[in-house]
Amino acid sequence: MRIEESEGVSASSKHLVFAYYITGHGFGHATRVVEVVRNLILAGHDVHVVTGAPDFVFTSEIQSPRLFIRKVLLDCGAVQADALTVDRLASLEKYSETAVIPRQSILATEIKWLNSIKADLVVSDVVPVACRAAADAGIRSVCVTNFSWDFIYAEYVMAAGYNHRSIVWQIAEDYSHCEFLIRLPGYCPMPAFRDVIDVPLVVRRLHKTRKEVRKELGITDDVKLVILNFGGQPAGWKLKEEYLPSGWLCLVCGASNEHELPKRFIKLAKDAYTPDLIAASDCMLGKIGYGTVSEALAYKLPFVFVRRDYFNEEPFLRNMLEYYQSGVEMIRRDLLTGHWQPYLEHAISLKPSYEGGINGGEVAAHILQETATGKNYASDKLSGARRLRDAIILGYQLQRMPGRDISIPEWYAVAENELSKSTGSPVAPRHENEPSSRICKEDFDILHGDVQGLSDTTSFLKSLSELDFFSDSEKNTEKLQMREHKAAAGLFNWEEDIFVARAPGRLDVMGGIADYSGSLVLQMPIREACHAAVQRNRPSKHRLWKHAQARQNATEQGSIPVLQIVSYGSELSNRGPTFDMDISDFMDGDQPMSYEKARKYFAQDPSQKWAAYVAGAILVLMTELGVRFKDSISVLVSSAVPEGKGVSSSASVEVASMSAIAAAHGLNVSPRDMALLCQKVENHIVGAPCGVMDQMTSVCGEANKLLAMVCQPAEVIGLVEIPTHIRFWGIDSGIRHSVGGADYGSVRIGAFMGRTMIKATASAVLSRSSPDINGSILDEFEDDGVELLRDEASLDYLCNLPPHRYEAVYSKILPESILGEAFLEKYSNHGDSVTVVDEKCTYGVRSPCKHPIYENFRVKAFKALLSSVTSDDQLTALGELLYQCHYSYSACGLGSDGTDRLVRLVQEMQHSKSSKTDNGTLYGAKITGGGSGGTVCVIGRNSLSSSQQVFEIQQRYKGATGYLPFIFEGSSPGSAKFGYLRIRRRRTSF
Repeated sequence: MRIEESEGVSASSKHLVFAYYITGHGFGHATRVVEVVRNLILAGHDVHVVTGAPDFVFTSEIQSPRLFIRKVLLDCGAVQADALTVDRLASLEKYSETAVIPRQSILATEIKWLNSIKADLVVSDVVPVACRAAADAGIRSVCVTNFSWDFIYAEYVMAAGYNHRSIVWQIAEDYSHCEFLIRLPGYCPMPAFRDVIDVPLVVRRLHKTRKEVRKELGITDDVKLVILNFGGQPAGWKLKEEYLPSGWLCLVCGASNEHELPKRFIKLAKDAYTPDLIAASDCMLGKIGYGTVSEALAYKLPFVFVRRDYFNEEPFLRNMLEYYQSGVEMIRRDLLTGHWQPYLEHAISLKPSYEGGINGGEVAAHILQETATGKNYASDKLSGARRLRDAIILGYQLQRMPGRDISIPEWYAVAENELSKSTGSPVAPRHENEPSSRICKEDFDILHGDVQGLSDTTSFLKSLSELDFFSDSEKNTEKLQMREHKAAAGLFNWEEDIFVARAPGRLDVMGGIADYSGSLVLQMPIREACHAAVQRNRPSKHRLWKHAQARQNATEQGSIPVLQIVSYGSELSNRGPTFDMDISDFMDGDQPMSYEKARKYFAQDPSQKWAAYVAGAILVLMTELGVRFKDSISVLVSSAVPEGKGVSSSASVEVASMSAIAAAHGLNVSPRDMALLCQKVENHIVGAPCGVMDQMTSVCGEANKLLAMVCQPAEVIGLVEIPTHIRFWGIDSGIRHSVGGADYGSVRIGAFMGRTMIKATASAVLSRSSPDINGSILDEFEDDGVELLRDEASLDYLCNLPPHRYEAVYSKILPESILGEAFLEKYSNHGDSVTVVDEKCTYGVRSPCKHPIYENFRVKAFKALLSSVTSDDQLTALGELLYQCHYSYSACGLGSDGTDRLVRLVQEMQHSKSSKTDNGTLYGAKITGGGSGGTVCVIGRNSLSSSQQVFEIQQRYKGATGYLPFIFEGSSPGSAKFGYLRIRRRRTSF
């Protein structure tokens, strides 16, 4: 239901009492509540506001005896480390302290209070427990918001290793008790609510004209005015006069009283009425929130914004801001170093186009009044599966894949469709019968390499040619609404050669997290791949972005080599679309900077941390191969490998980027070395403790074959043909997987701890001198030969310990878990160079240690079975090995609700009557990669009925969770097989 306009809130014949709860997250919620409350009071009703915000936020706008303010904080929102950074773990812990531990006391207090004021309706923006308290008190409730805390916290839970999952489930349950949601523009997915009513922007009204405000401030019309609105300055940040261009002044909101501001910066009072000041300014510089975005849109003010870390409301508001041509993104580095001029000048050239309603406060108040008097806005239908626990985790991802059916704003869908973007990569229009070679030859001369009939490569080349066309044609600027495409249009010099590389993601068929323990692994390169286009230019001929040019001008060093990167798909994954740096920044004196310094360099702005996967290739080549880059480098990255699905999107980006950079500079790197160098990017610069199987598969894999590799450290032993009667699928659970997540790292540490303990035990038995070795344990080793013990005392890889030996002796002496401090005190080091033991953390040992030992055996058995006689028993045995692997993951703590559900659906399908009648179609499934979500690998008979069953599982999963899984099927060659393309744009004469 959508309500656009209202003719005011007519006074009700009944005097009503509203209890309005406001979240403790920032002033933005309080300021928008003010407008709704003001209209309710104008209609003659009493409003009790429950808030932690200062009184002046309400009393400066509402002076009425009908307004009652009760100072109580019932949720903390997101805890911010500074003005731009959210501390995810601290947010969960603070919410637990604020709303979970005292929950029963809160409910008892609120029920009593609501009854005492005789509330007719409870309104929440957007405090979860208020909905439950209202239900327990027998009072109807309504939420008014553009996001909900289950959506925000779901991402935090994933990053925190699922330690606080119950928080998300409880919040969703609380919200489900409200009658319906009054949904504000720029909204996020909120499936916990049963019914939704859309209203216009809620915006505070103006009290003064632009002319009146400027006159009070003593600012003439010829002065450009920027309002700085971060809700407090970023920590450690000191403003300087030279940050402002000539002829500009800056109004500073929330400035600390501890420091004097420089000239041309004007400190505003804490209770200053910002809507008037915003309308009187020429642009705003700040962070995105509902309040800043709604007022910028309403008063047609260009908004220069800097991304906030880890607050998932932002992408939806940002897309709305940019859709209405009101937004300019500033990278954090330029904010803090004062390179403001190019952004401010760009902002004032915009023509904001928002023409929608701004009377959402009035409309919402009318709906609330009608609801309180008994009108039923809600339908009879319930949300059903949308409120299931799984939906909270599975349905709230920012990445959107084909088939996903979450409810999103119309403008978001329109913008996506205009750009033909469904996977994060541009898709060029193409006629069905038009051969790929013809398209390529019309647009480019291919001077080296071959597209090999790959349609995604053809589409990528077509997108490159369209950038050239669009950059020369003002008539086509509407097709470049996304900033990433605008940036890409000016990235290359079309007179010079461009080098293109392609690298696929991978499906982990067997081996998974055993790679770092030396296991045999079997991996299949998938159809989806990343393309990287690289061009090198002399610095004097390199086209710089405005802010990069401003930075170079400030140094007065002349033209120096610069790295500029554009990443397609940024709008779907909440990251900055561009990155640039001086290549000399990689140097520390006359040597390349350390990997540790590089990791900190890229981590300082999480919205641009993605660049470490691409730019890190340059530092690794400098450090490991001694390469020095004297030219500027332009890189365009376009990946169709979905992020966070456990199919190695990061490795595909690393391999494609490094392969293209190497080709552009004439570097001859062997496939094996290429994979190892890319692993260094991820381990040492990104800081993710992955094994090498992902990069090796992306480089060395071949279509429709499994890459067999022994990870000791990286020996490819061959390619295994997938028998024609067998097929593999990947089904995405919707739970975001991260190899850098806490669970994967702790399991890896536990495995290395176990290896250390095994080695120490064997050494002690050999010496017979350790006081820790008692008689009963010595008895276990009585018949063991010296050579066997020596091998185990010097165990290089955990997978070299046979399962029978582990079961016979070592499983009995390994603890279930151990505190990091206790382990370090006894063993000093766990022997893994890419992870660090946290003294305060307790690590599982026995299960993480057991998994790779048995997994290595399972993979060897799987490989042997693939070449055995074709039979139903063969498929059954292969499937059983997948199931065993899946449950071993769970024993390590790397399972997830979604992947478990998918495996159960495969089992149900396998054992159904129809499958038995058809002689079986699906035979097994397992979680893949680093676990804790991501994709499930399914094995089945290569037949139409198998594909139909996979499709049926997809639909059942959607029915249970509200999330439609992405299905991976098909394969493609690795980067070594693809090689590289050297292309030059063909100029067409008219």
